[in-house]
Amino acid sequence: MAKVLSVTNQKGGVGKTTTTLALAAGFMKRGYRVLAIDLDPQANLTFSIGGDSDDGPTAYELMKGEVKPRFAIQRSTCVDLIAANILLSGVELEFTQEGREYLLKHAIEPLRARYDYIVIDTPPALSILTVNAFAASDYVIIPMLADIFSLQGIAQLSDTILRLKKYCNPTITVGGILLSKYDGRTVLGRRIRETAEMVAGQIGTKLYNTKIRNSIAIPESQTNQINMYDYAPRAGGVRDYGAFVDELLAEGV
Repeated sequence: MAKVLSVTNQKGGVGKTTTTLALAAGFMKRGYRVLAIDLDPQANLTFSIGGDSDDGPTAYELMKGEVKPRFAIQRSTCVDLIAANILLSGVELEFTQEGREYLLKHAIEPLRARYDYIVIDTPPALSILTVNAFAASDYVIIPMLADIFSLQGIAQLSDTILRLKKYCNPTITVGGILLSKYDGRTVLGRRIRETAEMVAGQIGTKLYNTKIRNSIAIPESQTNQINMYDYAPRAGGVRDYGAFVDELLAEGV
């Protein structure tokens, strides 16, 4: 039965899609069966994996019940994918029925026996798409940049997850906060780490031991639609993401 992980932060540009891709590809490299789901209307994860947003069923049709789950899956050389497209941007107004927060959970339930991990990329907003991801997930991972502005809003995100834990998904766990583009050599970097540790404690979670260094090889790999572990396995940031996958596995995630 697959473990479902959501990668989320209401702030954009914090490495959410990159972290989703790194986890999915990292689990696959270790021999696990992995499905990535793109719930962001911008479809950046879909592009990075080389998926098709235009000519096949996506998460939008899946959540509407217009396609059976197995037919929404696209195969790639990296991981299996349920793609996103711009139609997801209208679901806040379109999905108004009772139980709309469980649409994704019910849709992917038949797929959980086929995979070891399902990793969900969420949009940079606390929308019905994000709520659907949380309702379907076992774990939430919160990436953030190593700057003070990225700390803003994490408490609000935690409050949302706590409400969902009470009303929608009592088993969901906030796994932790992951620092990206981190430079521990600077005074600012070390102060941000200390502040992030304090914030993590306040919301009842932790700061992961692994910190992700900045690496130009990572966006290059996404631009070229190549698995980062194949594109630049020796790059610092890529090795950091590999260490993060190992940290999660060591924790039993």
